[in-house]
Formats: sequence, structure tokens, C-alpha cells
Amino acid sequence: MNLRFIETFLWVARLGSFSAAAEKLNTTQASISNRIATLEAELGVKLFVREMRGCVLTPAGQAAIPKAEAVVKAATEFRDAVADPASIRGSVSIGTIDSIVHSFLPRLFERVREKYPGISIDLNVDTSLNMAREIIERRVDLAMIMGPVMAEGLINVELGEYECIWVASPKFGLGGRRFSLADLSGYSLLAFSKNSVPHQRLVQTFVSAGLGIPPISNSNSLATIMRLAADGLGIALLPRAILKEHLAAGKLEVLDVDLEFPPLAFHAVYADHPDNVMPPIIAEMAAEVSRKFLEDEAKENLMANDQDFPFADRDF
Repeated sequence: MNLRFIETFLWVARLGSFSAAAEKLNTTQASISNRIATLEAELGVKLFVREMRGCVLTPAGQAAIPKAEAVVKAATEFRDAVADPASIRGSVSIGTIDSIVHSFLPRLFERVREKYPGISIDLNVDTSLNMAREIIERRVDLAMIMGPVMAEGLINVELGEYECIWVASPKFGLGGRRFSLADLSGYSLLAFSKNSVPHQRLVQTFVSAGLGIPPISNSNSLATIMRLAADGLGIALLPRAILKEHLAAGKLEVLDVDLEFPPLAFHAVYADHPDNVMPPIIAEMAAEVSRKFLEDEAKENLMANDQDFPFADRDF
């Protein structure tokens, strides 16, 4: 019995349609139909009933799921125990967000390439809301986003928390001043896309303080927000970890704002099923790389503070 046909059966069952399984497995719908028909002929039972909008499992198909998962799991464990990582071939679809692209993603790609040179990555960058939908619908193998995503069958791996800071162009001349939330409301603000977690928190902060909501320009591109802020078109609230180059070049400066904005929590999310080999491996790699990235950032920030205040801890 062909293992690929059993894997195809599981993907059709998970995604609920032959066309979705074909897209996932990078083949044609006719090929998927042929695999399922061959498997059904070998087993002597119907596994699916086709409907106008997809297909549903028959009672025999439902009963076959745990057995099929056990077969695939055994094959996966055998490959993991015996195979050379460099010999593994395939592709992994990853959905992520700008914050991760501009922080630890290059380091992660380097780690994956070193250990698994035969694995290619299909990367899609969008908002956390859209990527959460993609992983729930199994349209991507792994999502690295602001999470967690609480849905049945999904595993969330913590990637750490990223501090957010207020920054502005030196053109504003705001450096060295202390700002209250009321002071900020007098400026145009630049923030993450509407309905994102940071945007909702920002709006709620002003509402809870009894202040009017200032003009907020939104974008799902952090590169765009940083460019607009550097050009003096607004004050931005962004993760500190992505601002190193802009701060070092003097394009942006950190503002002293009397407001503690909650850090952004990132998670790697993947589906928990036995043939999902690479996503959990890459998720754990991402956790290690992100942790090291945050440690390096903390050390650099501490050194920068020591240079700014060289006598802060000395007694005279």
C-alpha cells in the first residue's frame, strides 16, 4: 500500500476537499482523485462522499483516520531516527508578520538552511489576523505571529515578548522631554494595521484615560511605518528590536513617554498531526533563535545605557 496515498487521504480529510488537498500537496486535483480512488479500490470501501462544496468522510473513512495517522506516524518516526537531516527533501509554507521579518527571521532561515539544506521555504507575510486564519484552515504549515491561536488541533510555541517603544524623527525636536498620554494625543500617530492587537490596545488606552482618540495612520508594513516616522509624518509605536539601525543612524529617537505599553507576545503555531514533520522542528528552532535574539538585544541595550550614563552606578 502506497504511503503517499494514505497521506493524501489524511489531507483530504483535514481540508475537506480534493482541490484544497491538491493545492497543499502541490499536485493536480485529478492526481488526488486518482490516489483516493486507488486507495478505496485496495480497501474495498468508500472513504469520501463528494458534495457540491467539497467532500465528507464516510463511516469507513472516519474509522480509517486513527489507523492512517498511526501508519504515517510510524513512517515519520522511522525516517527521523534513521535519515540524515541533509537528505530530507520537501517544502514548508510559513506565514509570518513584519515584526518577525525585521527581527530574527534571517537567523532562523540560516539555521534551517544549515541543518536541512534540502528543505525549501514558501514564505507569506501578512497580518497576524490573516495568518491565524491561514493556520486554522491549514493553508500554511507554520505561522509565526502575535498569538496564541486557540483552536482545536493547534500547538502554540512561545517565541518571547518584544518591548514596544515610542519613536519619532529628530525633526520634531521631542528628545529629552517627558510626555504624558495627554501630550501624545496632540500628535498624529503611526501604528499597526486596524484590528491588530497593538492597534486595539492603543485605542483602548486613550479611551480608558478619558481622552479623545488622536489621528492614527495604520499600516501592515513596519518598513512603511518606520519610513513615515523617519520622514517626520508622525510618532510611531514599534517593537524596539526592529529599530536598531534607524536609532543608530539618528533617523529616529526614543521618546520618554509616561505610558507602559504591554509587550507583544509572539508564537509559532502549527497543526498537531503525525505527518507534520518539519513545522514542529522549525517552531522549536524559532523559539531558540528568538530567545538568543532577545538576549543579544538586551545586552546591546544595556551597553548603550552604560555608555550614555557611565557613572550611573558609582558612588562619589
